[in-house]
Amino acid sequence: MSRIKTAFENGKTFIAFITCGDPDLETTGAAVRAAVANGADLIELGIPFSDPTAEGPVIQGANIRALQGGVTTDKIFEFVKELRQDVQVPMVFMTYSNVVFSYGAERFIGTCRDIGMDGLILPDLPFEEKEEFLPICHKYGVDLISLIAPTSENRISMIAKEAEGFLYIVSSLGVTGMRNEIKTDLAAIVDVVRKNTDIPCAIGFGISTPEQAKKMADMSDGAIVGSAIIQLLEKYGRKAPEHIGAYVKSMKDGMR
Repeated sequence: MSRIKTAFENGKTFIAFITCGDPDLETTGAAVRAAVANGADLIELGIPFSDPTAEGPVIQGANIRALQGGVTTDKIFEFVKELRQDVQVPMVFMTYSNVVFSYGAERFIGTCRDIGMDGLILPDLPFEEKEEFLPICHKYGVDLISLIAPTSENRISMIAKEAEGFLYIVSSLGVTGMRNEIKTDLAAIVDVVRKNTDIPCAIGFGISTPEQAKKMADMSDGAIVGSAIIQLLEKYGRKAPEHIGAYVKSMKDGMR
Protein backbone atom coordinates (compact mmCIF):
# COMPACT_ATOMS: atom_id res chain seq x y z
CA MET A 1 0.00 0.00 0.00
CA SER A 2 1.41 3.33 -1.07
CA ARG A 3 1.98 5.72 1.81
CA ILE A 4 1.32 8.58 -0.60
CA LYS A 5 -2.36 7.69 -0.36
CA THR A 6 -2.43 8.97 3.24
CA ALA A 7 -1.63 12.50 1.99
CA PHE A 8 -4.97 12.53 0.18
CA GLU A 9 -7.14 11.18 2.97
CA ASN A 10 -8.08 14.39 4.77
CA GLY A 11 -9.72 16.64 2.22
CA LYS A 12 -7.83 18.54 -0.46
CA THR A 13 -4.09 18.01 -0.55
CA PHE A 14 -1.48 20.75 -0.62
CA ILE A 15 1.85 19.66 -2.13
CA ALA A 16 4.89 21.89 -1.65
CA PHE A 17 7.94 21.71 -3.89
CA ILE A 18 11.32 22.75 -2.45
CA THR A 19 14.72 22.52 -4.17
CA CYS A 20 17.28 20.83 -1.91
CA GLY A 21 20.26 23.00 -1.00
CA ASP A 22 18.91 26.43 -1.96
CA PRO A 23 20.55 28.35 -0.32
CA ASP A 24 21.76 25.44 1.88
CA LEU A 25 20.40 22.15 3.25
CA GLU A 26 19.82 23.58 6.71
CA THR A 27 17.42 26.14 5.23
CA THR A 28 15.79 23.41 3.11
CA GLY A 29 15.11 21.43 6.30
CA ALA A 30 13.64 24.46 8.06
CA ALA A 31 11.50 25.25 4.99
CA VAL A 32 10.15 21.68 4.82
CA ARG A 33 9.31 21.68 8.52
CA ALA A 34 7.62 25.09 8.27
CA ALA A 35 5.55 23.92 5.28
CA VAL A 36 4.47 20.73 7.07
CA ALA A 37 3.67 22.58 10.31
CA ASN A 38 1.36 24.86 8.31
CA GLY A 39 -0.57 22.21 6.43
CA ALA A 40 1.53 20.81 3.57
CA ASP A 41 0.34 17.21 3.13
CA LEU A 42 3.11 16.00 0.83
CA ILE A 43 6.57 17.36 0.07
CA GLU A 44 8.33 17.21 -3.29
CA LEU A 45 12.07 17.58 -2.87
CA GLY A 46 13.96 18.69 -5.96
CA ILE A 47 17.39 17.18 -6.54
CA PRO A 48 19.23 19.90 -8.48
CA PHE A 49 20.36 19.19 -12.02
CA SER A 50 22.54 21.33 -14.26
CA ASP A 51 20.04 21.29 -17.15
CA PRO A 52 16.49 21.21 -15.72
CA THR A 53 14.54 21.33 -18.98
CA ALA A 54 11.03 21.43 -17.46
CA GLU A 55 11.77 24.37 -15.21
CA GLY A 56 11.18 28.06 -15.68
CA PRO A 57 13.69 30.73 -14.59
CA VAL A 58 12.71 30.65 -10.90
CA ILE A 59 13.39 26.97 -10.30
CA GLN A 60 16.35 27.00 -12.70
CA GLY A 61 17.83 29.72 -10.48
CA ALA A 62 17.31 27.53 -7.42
CA ASN A 63 19.09 24.63 -9.15
CA ILE A 64 22.05 26.84 -9.98
CA ARG A 65 22.28 28.29 -6.44
CA ALA A 66 22.08 24.81 -4.88
CA LEU A 67 24.76 23.35 -7.18
CA GLN A 68 27.03 26.34 -6.60
CA GLY A 69 26.56 25.77 -2.86
CA GLY A 70 28.05 22.29 -3.34
CA VAL A 71 24.98 20.13 -2.84
CA THR A 72 25.26 16.53 -4.12
CA THR A 73 22.88 13.58 -4.34
CA ASP A 74 24.71 11.85 -1.48
CA LYS A 75 24.42 14.95 0.74
CA ILE A 76 20.70 15.09 -0.06
CA PHE A 77 20.27 11.42 0.90
CA GLU A 78 21.96 12.09 4.26
CA PHE A 79 19.81 15.18 4.73
CA VAL A 80 16.58 13.25 4.10
CA LYS A 81 17.60 10.57 6.59
CA GLU A 82 17.88 13.28 9.23
CA LEU A 83 14.65 14.99 8.08
CA ARG A 84 12.76 11.72 8.40
CA GLN A 85 13.42 11.63 12.16
CA ASP A 86 10.62 14.14 12.67
CA VAL A 87 8.88 14.75 9.33
CA GLN A 88 6.11 12.19 8.91
CA VAL A 89 4.28 13.29 5.75
CA PRO A 90 4.91 11.43 2.49
CA MET A 91 7.84 12.80 0.48
CA VAL A 92 8.86 12.30 -3.14
CA PHE A 93 11.94 13.27 -5.10
CA MET A 94 11.61 15.27 -8.29
CA THR A 95 14.66 15.16 -10.51
CA TYR A 96 15.85 14.20 -13.98
CA SER A 97 16.53 10.75 -15.43
CA ASN A 98 20.19 11.63 -15.89
CA VAL A 99 20.64 12.15 -12.14
CA VAL A 100 19.29 8.65 -11.49
CA PHE A 101 21.27 7.10 -14.35
CA SER A 102 24.59 8.61 -13.37
CA TYR A 103 24.13 7.55 -9.73
CA GLY A 104 23.07 4.06 -10.80
CA ALA A 105 19.31 3.42 -10.92
CA GLU A 106 19.35 0.42 -8.59
CA ARG A 107 21.51 2.20 -6.02
CA PHE A 108 19.51 5.44 -6.27
CA ILE A 109 16.06 3.85 -5.92
CA GLY A 110 17.24 1.42 -3.25
CA THR A 111 18.57 4.35 -1.24
CA CYS A 112 15.23 6.17 -1.69
CA ARG A 113 13.55 3.28 0.08
CA ASP A 114 16.22 3.10 2.82
CA ILE A 115 15.89 6.79 3.74
CA GLY A 116 12.09 6.81 3.69
CA MET A 117 11.23 8.45 0.36
CA ASP A 118 7.85 7.39 -1.02
CA GLY A 119 8.07 8.23 -4.68
CA LEU A 120 10.00 9.58 -7.64
CA ILE A 121 8.97 12.09 -10.32
CA LEU A 122 11.10 12.30 -13.47
CA PRO A 123 9.56 15.01 -15.71
CA ASP A 124 11.84 14.16 -18.63
CA LEU A 125 10.99 10.45 -18.64
CA PRO A 126 8.52 9.70 -21.45
CA PHE A 127 5.71 7.34 -20.47
CA GLU A 128 6.88 4.92 -23.17
CA GLU A 129 10.32 4.66 -21.57
CA LYS A 130 9.31 4.21 -17.96
CA GLU A 131 10.17 0.48 -18.08
CA GLU A 132 13.73 1.71 -17.68
CA PHE A 133 12.98 2.43 -14.00
CA LEU A 134 9.62 0.86 -13.17
CA PRO A 135 10.77 -2.68 -12.28
CA ILE A 136 13.40 -1.26 -9.90
CA CYS A 137 10.82 1.07 -8.33
CA HIS A 138 8.49 -1.89 -7.78
CA LYS A 139 11.31 -3.93 -6.30
CA TYR A 140 11.97 -1.26 -3.65
CA GLY A 141 8.40 -0.08 -3.13
CA VAL A 142 9.00 3.43 -4.47
CA ASP A 143 6.12 4.88 -6.53
CA LEU A 144 7.12 6.13 -9.98
CA ILE A 145 4.77 9.07 -10.39
CA SER A 146 3.47 9.85 -13.86
CA LEU A 147 2.80 13.27 -15.32
CA ILE A 148 -0.09 14.11 -17.62
CA ALA A 149 0.30 17.22 -19.77
CA PRO A 150 -2.33 19.05 -21.83
CA THR A 151 -0.62 17.54 -24.87
CA SER A 152 -1.08 13.95 -23.62
CA GLU A 153 -4.58 13.85 -25.22
CA ASN A 154 -5.28 10.29 -26.33
CA ARG A 155 -2.58 8.97 -23.97
CA ILE A 156 -4.29 10.28 -20.81
CA SER A 157 -6.37 7.15 -20.22
CA MET A 158 -3.35 4.92 -20.86
CA ILE A 159 -1.14 6.85 -18.42
CA ALA A 160 -3.94 6.98 -15.83
CA LYS A 161 -4.57 3.23 -15.99
CA GLU A 162 -0.96 2.49 -15.04
CA ALA A 163 -0.53 5.32 -12.53
CA GLU A 164 0.81 4.82 -9.03
CA GLY A 165 1.13 7.07 -5.99
CA PHE A 166 -0.62 10.11 -7.42
CA LEU A 167 -0.98 11.58 -10.89
CA TYR A 168 0.73 14.91 -11.51
CA ILE A 169 -1.42 16.90 -13.92
CA VAL A 170 0.52 19.69 -15.62
CA SER A 171 -1.80 22.70 -15.83
CA SER A 172 -0.31 24.45 -18.81
CA LEU A 173 2.12 24.09 -21.66
CA GLY A 174 5.67 25.26 -21.25
CA VAL A 175 7.88 25.30 -18.18
CA THR A 176 7.15 25.71 -14.47
CA GLY A 177 6.44 29.20 -13.20
CA MET A 178 3.59 31.38 -12.06
CA ARG A 179 0.69 32.08 -14.41
CA ASN A 180 -1.88 34.87 -14.18
CA GLU A 181 -4.49 32.50 -15.45
CA ILE A 182 -4.62 28.87 -16.42
CA LYS A 183 -6.48 28.31 -19.67
CA THR A 184 -6.21 24.55 -20.14
CA ASP A 185 -9.45 22.55 -19.99
CA LEU A 186 -8.32 20.72 -16.87
CA ALA A 187 -11.80 19.50 -15.96
CA ALA A 188 -11.85 17.39 -19.14
CA ILE A 189 -8.42 15.91 -18.32
CA VAL A 190 -9.45 15.10 -14.74
CA ASP A 191 -12.64 13.53 -16.08
CA VAL A 192 -10.65 11.10 -18.26
CA VAL A 193 -8.33 10.34 -15.33
CA ARG A 194 -11.30 9.60 -13.02
CA LYS A 195 -12.77 7.16 -15.54
CA ASN A 196 -9.52 5.19 -15.70
CA THR A 197 -8.10 5.10 -12.17
CA ASP A 198 -8.94 5.72 -8.54
CA ILE A 199 -5.41 7.01 -7.89
CA PRO A 200 -5.62 10.64 -6.69
CA CYS A 201 -4.53 13.44 -9.02
CA ALA A 202 -3.10 16.87 -8.21
CA ILE A 203 -2.56 19.85 -10.48
CA GLY A 204 0.73 21.74 -10.68
CA PHE A 205 2.62 24.35 -12.76
CA GLY A 206 1.60 27.97 -12.45
CA ILE A 207 -0.33 27.99 -9.17
CA SER A 208 0.61 30.83 -6.83
CA THR A 209 -2.50 32.32 -5.20
CA PRO A 210 -5.02 30.80 -2.74
CA GLU A 211 -7.75 31.45 -5.33
CA GLN A 212 -5.89 29.46 -8.00
CA ALA A 213 -5.13 26.69 -5.51
CA LYS A 214 -8.80 26.43 -4.54
CA LYS A 215 -9.91 26.36 -8.16
CA MET A 216 -7.44 23.56 -8.99
CA ALA A 217 -8.21 21.60 -5.82
CA ASP A 218 -11.96 21.86 -6.42
CA MET A 219 -11.37 20.25 -9.80
CA SER A 220 -8.91 17.57 -8.64
CA ASP A 221 -7.59 16.13 -5.37
CA GLY A 222 -5.00 18.79 -4.68
CA ALA A 223 -2.66 21.55 -5.78
CA ILE A 224 1.12 21.52 -6.24
CA VAL A 225 3.08 24.73 -5.70
CA GLY A 226 6.77 25.22 -6.46
CA SER A 227 7.87 28.51 -8.02
CA ALA A 228 6.01 30.71 -5.52
CA ILE A 229 7.79 28.94 -2.64
CA ILE A 230 11.17 29.10 -4.40
CA GLN A 231 10.68 32.85 -4.93
CA LEU A 232 10.43 33.27 -1.15
CA LEU A 233 13.73 31.39 -0.78
CA GLU A 234 15.31 33.58 -3.42
CA LYS A 235 14.03 36.74 -1.72
CA TYR A 236 14.62 35.91 1.96
CA GLY A 237 17.36 33.26 1.85
CA ARG A 238 17.91 31.73 5.29
CA LYS A 239 15.02 33.76 6.71
CA ALA A 240 12.61 32.28 4.17
CA PRO A 241 11.17 29.39 6.26
CA GLU A 242 8.87 31.60 8.39
CA HIS A 243 7.57 33.29 5.22
CA ILE A 244 7.06 29.87 3.61
CA GLY A 245 5.08 28.73 6.66
CA ALA A 246 2.77 31.75 6.44
CA TYR A 247 2.39 31.31 2.67
CA VAL A 248 1.54 27.59 2.94
CA LYS A 249 -1.01 28.37 5.64
CA SER A 250 -2.71 30.97 3.41
CA MET A 251 -2.80 28.50 0.50
CA LYS A 252 -4.15 25.67 2.63
CA ASP A 253 -6.79 27.96 4.18
CA GLY A 254 -7.75 29.14 0.70
CA MET A 255 -8.28 25.55 -0.45
CA ARG A 256 -10.55 24.58 2.45
